[in-house]
Amino acid sequence: MVQISKDLAADLIEVADALADAARVATLQHFRSDGLLAHNKEADRFDPVTVADHLSEQMMREILAVRRPQDGILGEEFGTTLGTSGLTWVLDPIDGTRSYLSGTPTWGVLIAVSDANGPIYGLIDQPYIGERFSGGLGRADLRGPMGLRALKTRPPRPLSEAILFTTFPEVGTLEDGAAFNRVKAQARLTRYGTDCYAYGLIAAGQIDLVIEAGLMAYDVQGPIAVIEAAGGLVTDWQGNPCPMGGRVLAAANRAIHAEALALLNA
Repeated sequence: MVQISKDLAADLIEVADALADAARVATLQHFRSDGLLAHNKEADRFDPVTVADHLSEQMMREILAVRRPQDGILGEEFGTTLGTSGLTWVLDPIDGTRSYLSGTPTWGVLIAVSDANGPIYGLIDQPYIGERFSGGLGRADLRGPMGLRALKTRPPRPLSEAILFTTFPEVGTLEDGAAFNRVKAQARLTRYGTDCYAYGLIAAGQIDLVIEAGLMAYDVQGPIAVIEAAGGLVTDWQGNPCPMGGRVLAAANRAIHAEALALLNA
């Protein structure tokens, strides 16, 4: 575990904002543009990548090479660069490329800095709306068109009154989908398709749960830092830490987390 001094914390926060600012430029350059092409990364399903994904990560890596050359990098598009500091920047240059291609403003840029125990600071940034959710190192705030405000997750309420989100209706495997549907059957409202933005909504106190499967480290580390700083928690479907992704349960509080976890494992 890396000891985080006040000066180091301030530098990490400043660098994270610089990365997000650069990613905003890269992604907005191509968002809703004519002729944007996507290449499919998978043979058996549509998993798109665009020039904007590549440009966004390239620009962030260039900043890190100057500002934090001793740190490692784990990025979705360009893999792993080893570091010597004990800190690793985990980058998802566009989380929700399908949304990006569709023109919906629910994709985002995910940035986290982590040590051996997991993320210590993270951002969920939505460039088109201009909202930036920040969490960790003593911060939990949202900056956007309505100014700056603190992030705080929703207090406990029964699952029968809760709002549940996931990105894909099928969630994962048939078994994963059956487990999700047990929670869905008890929730008041279920919504789909918002990618990383749903995690920001948990941190902002708007919704109660996000349940997903098949995630990677770059999908979850930024959201973990933000949600936990705002008072929520993020685990796998067995209640364990999940900094490397997999099946993820994000909750506004421990009470709703326990209720959802019991149904997932019923």
